[in-house]
Amino acid sequence: MRKSMLISAMIATVATATPIVVPTAANAATHTYHGRDGRYHYRCKRSKGTTGLLAGAGGGGLGAAALGAGPVGIAAGVIGGGLLGRHLDKKHDAAQNRRNGC
Repeated sequence: MRKSMLISAMIATVATATPIVVPTAANAATHTYHGRDGRYHYRCKRSKGTTGLLAGAGGGGLGAAALGAGPVGIAAGVIGGGLLGRHLDKKHDAAQNRRNGC
């Protein structure tokens, strides 16, 4: 019994002492890329529209539920809101890139 507790304590010590390495992309924190002219631009962004997708889906689902829609109506609100939010997010970033000369 004592031996198994000692081994468990040693394993727990080794497991917590080793650092955990999580690979990340080199430019994951920054939204920079080379523009059409091939030069590096600091304020240019390539958006996938994920933020707009999530916000639109949440808003569409809540809006449909507030209107008293059934399960199919709520699903349609989530899907439609997500697609609209993604589209608007991508358009916003494209307009911002045009203003910044990207």
